[in-house]
Amino acid sequence: MGKIPPSFRPAISNSLIRKLPLEPPIAIPHQLPNKITKKKPPQHSKKAQASPVSRKTESLFKSPDLLSAKKVFNSIVASSKSPLDLRFHNTLLQSYASISILNDSISLLYHMITTHPSFSPDRSTYHILLSQSCKAPDSSLSPVHQTLNLMVTNGLKPNQVTTDIAIRSLCEAGRIDHAVELVKELSLKHSPPDSFTFNFLVKNLCKCRTLSTVYGFIDDMKTSFGIKPDLVTYTILIDNVCNSKNLREAMRLVGVLHESGFKPDCFVYNTIMKGYCMLSKGSEAIEVYKKMKEECVEPDLVTYNTLIFGLSKSGRVKEARKYLDIMVESGHFPDAVTYTSLMNGMCREGNALGAVVLLGEMERKGCSPNSCTYNTLLHGLCKCRLMEKAMELYGAMKSAGVKLETASYATLVRALCREGRVAEAYEVFDYAVDSKSLTDVAAYSTLEVTLKWLKKAREQGLAL
Repeated sequence: MGKIPPSFRPAISNSLIRKLPLEPPIAIPHQLPNKITKKKPPQHSKKAQASPVSRKTESLFKSPDLLSAKKVFNSIVASSKSPLDLRFHNTLLQSYASISILNDSISLLYHMITTHPSFSPDRSTYHILLSQSCKAPDSSLSPVHQTLNLMVTNGLKPNQVTTDIAIRSLCEAGRIDHAVELVKELSLKHSPPDSFTFNFLVKNLCKCRTLSTVYGFIDDMKTSFGIKPDLVTYTILIDNVCNSKNLREAMRLVGVLHESGFKPDCFVYNTIMKGYCMLSKGSEAIEVYKKMKEECVEPDLVTYNTLIFGLSKSGRVKEARKYLDIMVESGHFPDAVTYTSLMNGMCREGNALGAVVLLGEMERKGCSPNSCTYNTLLHGLCKCRLMEKAMELYGAMKSAGVKLETASYATLVRALCREGRVAEAYEVFDYAVDSKSLTDVAAYSTLEVTLKWLKKAREQGLAL
């Protein structure tokens, strides 16, 4: 990413700024939910039990025809010079199951067993059929029960891996209600879900069911089967209610979390703080920060970035700068997100020149601007009608190959046309298309709408 030319800074120190409402293109700082995504697949999960299929094996089954599949299997067994192990049989069954119906897959499995007695299916073999049965186009769990009964008949009782594969497969197929029904049934039959499977189902319920339904499911699992929500469960719930802007419920859940013997971690508080910041409620975000400190939960980089973003977004840039100093004192180094958030706030207040000064400070401290930084500043300069400086910045972005974001592109094109610099607007359009900053249609639509506005404004004597 190229630096801003030195001439860009001193030349604008005495310029006048017009204060206009701004909406620079900046996204709220984001923290990945480590506690939720760290989960590794169970040892015998679908990914583990379905061994990587070689290109040769994948090309064996070109048709779901059962008779052809049996012939292929017989041919392989007859021509093989080395022992065919469990892994090979499972790979072959998985390959056929991906294109066939469940009953034909079961028939092929029986054929494998009878024609090759040394093959002894284990749970991973039946899990292939179980996954297929969960994805079958059926309005009931009948195919799933068929597969589970087949397992039990052959001396293999369902375990937690079985439950995990069934629940995940049903959710992937969009059969969330069947997943809830089956997890309760398997729990009743001494194969309850582990915490990973339980939380996976809770997360999927949050996506497509009401909060009361999710709470009802959690209560049922707790009272009927002794499966209690853990810290990850509460984190999923808090994230869900924050996304729906129900911050009061989020704070209530923090209290419930305490009552259940868990201590909210930094991610939980950051999630709630992010929710308040999205609503431009800076004061509430500060209260969450104070509560963190009271609970001896040490804020991290995301905490400070989120708080600085929220305060800047709600027009409290001076306070945001104060937390920047606290952030540094706490041993966290500001990054591009930190500085861009502050620039966003400054530009929204009409202080685009101050944002340029901050850019210089950012670079002096060894922090490289990113695409969002440049686009935010370009947007602000255009809104403040500092077009010469905006074009100089645009030139630096172009030289460095920085892509234009939708908002900054539209603002720059409109600002140029407003000043009668149509040729330059066309040049910006060409760069947006050539650099693939926007799709051709999006870039052209913006230019077309702007030119129509310009024509009308000229007719009314409102533009150059």
